[in-house]
Amino acid sequence: QGERSHPTSTLSFGKQGDSSLDLSHLTEEEQTSILQVVQRDLELRRRDEGRVRSETNPTHLRFLSGAWFSEERSKRHHNWMSGCDLVHSTIRHRKTKSRGQFSGHEVLLSVASGTVFLPLPKYDSGGQQYTLSGSMMSLFSSGDFGVVEVRGRIQYSLAYDNQKEELQVKVYRCEDIAAARKNRSDPYVKTYLLPDKSNHSKKKTSVKKKTLNPVYDQTLRVYLSPDSISSRGNIMFSIKFIPEGYEGGGLPLTGEVHIWLREAQGLLSNKGGAVDSFVRSYILPDASRQSSQKTRVVKRSISPTYNHTMVYDGFHTSDLREACAELTVWQREGLKTHVLGGIRLSCGTGQSYGEAVSWMDSTEEEVAAWMSMIENPNHWIDATLPIRTNLARRSE
Repeated sequence: QGERSHPTSTLSFGKQGDSSLDLSHLTEEEQTSILQVVQRDLELRRRDEGRVRSETNPTHLRFLSGAWFSEERSKRHHNWMSGCDLVHSTIRHRKTKSRGQFSGHEVLLSVASGTVFLPLPKYDSGGQQYTLSGSMMSLFSSGDFGVVEVRGRIQYSLAYDNQKEELQVKVYRCEDIAAARKNRSDPYVKTYLLPDKSNHSKKKTSVKKKTLNPVYDQTLRVYLSPDSISSRGNIMFSIKFIPEGYEGGGLPLTGEVHIWLREAQGLLSNKGGAVDSFVRSYILPDASRQSSQKTRVVKRSISPTYNHTMVYDGFHTSDLREACAELTVWQREGLKTHVLGGIRLSCGTGQSYGEAVSWMDSTEEEVAAWMSMIENPNHWIDATLPIRTNLARRSE
């Protein structure tokens, strides 16, 4: 009658003086499984507490509350802490924060309990040294750092080897980093080439024991082709401008821009693998909902075929030199969507109707396709362009 399932969660893992258990060697899945067990235990406790509060008989209350178990345990064991409490002090939830539009590959350096975000350098055969401090809490590190103040400095250099097509992150040392527990840390540095957060992207140094000023002098190497630095794949399309009345009989009534989105090739998603994707278009400077058009969603493909035509009317030939066709590729994950990259077809002058605008940032290839459309009315212009990740932000 006295046996109950819930006191088994008090299985001891360590002594009271040691308030943490290092589970960093476990995988994310293993840590998640442990956390689910702990959460289930807490749910059972809450249910029991509700049942206990309604009991008035002291003898029955002693058994319902599990007090009998705690009394017996206290007679046999001293200075031990609950395994449930210990695991809770070790595993913490990590909530992913949105970083807005992705503007290119980034390297994430995580040192002890802190991280630094660094922009990927231009092609450079030499390395430039940096020392950064004031980092934010890591979204990828395991362990519960509680109220530890994230601080310290990291000295590193970045270089790109054109022959080896290799990004080299040279980690020299760290200074004055935070003590993770008991005035000590066993720090190491790990890097991710964002937006890929998988283990395939992760590289890390060796662990330096019991130091807040570790010296590494190690180079972390990541294969990275030159094309992938600023591109997320290619998009194949055709464009055509039909001037007012060009087809005869006064048709069309106004000038029309036709954009035939055919397919994308080699899409690179944030997590790798096949993606659910679609393409959205605007003719800027009109960024309203009326200007927005999009293709259907093509599921589970890195080279989706859209075969969709967008038509925009109301144009004079002179308007085309002030306008920009923005095509962005989006990934859908459940109810959420985020942009993978895009292209902008325009004259690339940096101005629209006399005002400076950020979205007139077309590349030479994009300008060439747009100008060819203007100069060859009523003819399809075929193009295959890289999907850029460095589109300049525009005000909505």
